[in-house]
Amino acid sequence: MAAVPPDDLARARTALGERAPLVQCLTNSVVQTITANALLAVGAAPAMVDNVHEAAAFAALASAVLVNVGTLDEEKARAMALAAQSAQGAGTPWVLDPVAVGGLEFRTRVARDLLAHRPAVVRGNASEVLGLAGAGAGGRGVDAVDGVEDAVAAARDLAARTGGAVAVSGAVDVVVDATRTVRVPGGDALLTRTTGAGCSLGALTAAYAAVVDGDPLTAAVAAHLHVAVAAEGGGGGGPRAGAFASARFVLIEELVVQLPRAPG
Repeated sequence: MAAVPPDDLARARTALGERAPLVQCLTNSVVQTITANALLAVGAAPAMVDNVHEAAAFAALASAVLVNVGTLDEEKARAMALAAQSAQGAGTPWVLDPVAVGGLEFRTRVARDLLAHRPAVVRGNASEVLGLAGAGAGGRGVDAVDGVEDAVAAARDLAARTGGAVAVSGAVDVVVDATRTVRVPGGDALLTRTTGAGCSLGALTAAYAAVVDGDPLTAAVAAHLHVAVAAEGGGGGGPRAGAFASARFVLIEELVVQLPRAPG
């Protein structure tokens, strides 16, 4: 397996702070504040421009776009399609977070249609990736019922279709593109008990995609590693999920990215 050179990850983290990318977030209503704070903590600028009248115009101006289908309705679906189409036309990298896709027909159809606009990164748990690829029935709401390794083949298929990278989150995250596979260990089990952890990761992935020009896999690896290391530090303060979440964002702000040894 090919790994991402540590120097590339260090440069990505430096670029994130120096360039302060403007990330348009079309995300779910549960996590808007959490997502904005996560982006601010890493030095990015969040913009929650998600209405049908402005989404397309803003996507052409933004540094990157996040599309998260967590709380979806017809109008949001239209805005997401317009933003994704505009981002594709403008060459703006955008990230698709297929929340709970596979188990529910409407969001599954919307997310699969969005693939036509070639997201730079698709980021989800194993069940969501399998559901998006048409290879599984989805999870239990936002919770995966499939293992990460079970979704690797589906992730590779999606990467071939989009020309970008696909990241599968789990105990050990797996990020693939057409030629490379990288596994990112680390993190903390409390991530699964913290509201907005995956949604924040999707936003950070978009921020990194804005500063890692033309290499969405490196962007996704940098974002996943960033959150994994921050979560490991945040878990030391005790078992309570609320305390963990607070500590996590402090660590995200202070983090210097280091690449763990990749299995090979």
